[in-house]
Amino acid sequence: MTNNPDGHGAAPSTEELRAQVEETRRELGETVEALAARADLKAQTRAKAQQAAIRTRDNPSVPVAAGMAALLALALFIRRKRQQSHSRLTRWRHR
Repeated sequence: MTNNPDGHGAAPSTEELRAQVEETRRELGETVEALAARADLKAQTRAKAQQAAIRTRDNPSVPVAAGMAALLALALFIRRKRQQSHSRLTRWRHR
């Protein structure tokens, strides 16, 4: 291909121009595909959810730890509620 950045020399042939146009079309198509993939938030969210599911499935300690944390939180919540109701009863009896 003849490249004439300074405007001197022979003009590009028809074949060279067609090849340049085809290359530009190919590059433009790739750019449009890349931009469309970035703009597709639904697909990105789906992909991230699938990756998280795979990581969880491959590492069973993650759901076990989450379950244990939930049980601990529930036990602390119940204990606090019992302490609050006990202190209310104690105050009511001393009146």
